[in-house]
Amino acid sequence: MPLAVYILGLSVFALGTSEFMLSGLLPPIAADMDVSIPKAGLLISAFAIGMVIGAPLLAVATLRLPRRTTLIALISVFGLGQIAGALAPTYEVLFVSRVVSALACAGFWAVGAAVAIAMVPVNARARAMAVMIGGLSIANVLGVPLGAFLGESFGWRSAFWAVGAASAVALVGVVTRIPRIPLPDEKPQLKRELAIYKDRQVWLSIVITALAAGGVFCAFSYLAPLLTDVAGLSSGWVPWVLALFGAGALIGTTIGGRVADAHLFGVLLSGIGASTVFLVALALFASSQVAVVGLAFLLGLSAFYTAPALNARMFNVAGAAPTLAGATTTAAFNLGNTSGPWLGGTVIDADFGFQATAWAGAAMLLVGLAAVTVSLRLRGDGTPSRLVATATSTTTGTGGKDREAAPSPLDPARSADRA
Repeated sequence: MPLAVYILGLSVFALGTSEFMLSGLLPPIAADMDVSIPKAGLLISAFAIGMVIGAPLLAVATLRLPRRTTLIALISVFGLGQIAGALAPTYEVLFVSRVVSALACAGFWAVGAAVAIAMVPVNARARAMAVMIGGLSIANVLGVPLGAFLGESFGWRSAFWAVGAASAVALVGVVTRIPRIPLPDEKPQLKRELAIYKDRQVWLSIVITALAAGGVFCAFSYLAPLLTDVAGLSSGWVPWVLALFGAGALIGTTIGGRVADAHLFGVLLSGIGASTVFLVALALFASSQVAVVGLAFLLGLSAFYTAPALNARMFNVAGAAPTLAGATTTAAFNLGNTSGPWLGGTVIDADFGFQATAWAGAAMLLVGLAAVTVSLRLRGDGTPSRLVATATSTTTGTGGKDREAAPSPLDPARSADRA
């Protein structure tokens, strides 16, 4: 695995910490800004909305720009967004800072994922994405609990300052370790990239990814109040339970990344199915402290076990447009991260209780399982994907059915990264 892929994963640690740390900071933010916890939860949705909009928008805007320069600019803007959040005097300013940070985060994910995929062979895509997603897992193991600890000890603003510092470290890594990638002789064409949206498998992948992410984060976004108000744990337990979720995420990412390249649909079905079971158990046993702590670990494991397969699937069906494939995956994940917390806040506002977020999340995952089944049946109907038909080569081998299209030879990172 090229060193640059690990640097991208390290950068994602800062991005992921900012994205997820609000799960442990909602109560202090709500109290400081004089808003309800569901309204504070909209800050999570604000970040996700920025990701949904920013990923395809910035992917298109930077399509013909040098990728290294783009990554440097985006991580810089992201860091400035964290500083703005730390200094925010009102809820509205904090909300805007989250959106701006998310736009930069989305662009970095889209470009970074395309670079990572381009630097590895087709049968290592899931492992490359597992390295990047591993940055998210470590963010959940270390970053999110540390953010919750800082929020508890020094106020929630200190967590934003810490992420700003982590962003500066990531910037140094990108500047010094990501190679300068020259523009290709034939510049990428927007029309060719946009052609991926004619493929029904691409849209199914979007739906599956959004539902898989939304179902988990419908409950995870409100895990802190569920732990304290329903399970009866003290607020000091919140960072440790979040760390346990992150430990499960790290293990799940490692296993999923190694298995998904050969058994992609098997990982999707088993991972989403397991997450559904764990959410149902969380809803049923929310008042049991032991059960809630154990299920937090298992939910992190199952959710991130699925993540490399979700990423790899999109690149498989949209391999002729790697930049937009990465952007579309990012947007799909955060479409789920937007709808999940919104649905969770809705059921809380309807007085169903914090444990009802787990029921709502399980319902989203059941629909996601149905979409995976449809995608699997369509793949076996003998009709090749449009992208498969136009891709320059088709790669088969172990689990070859899951690898529908090789990366485009026009990808600007390919020739430079081989060298």
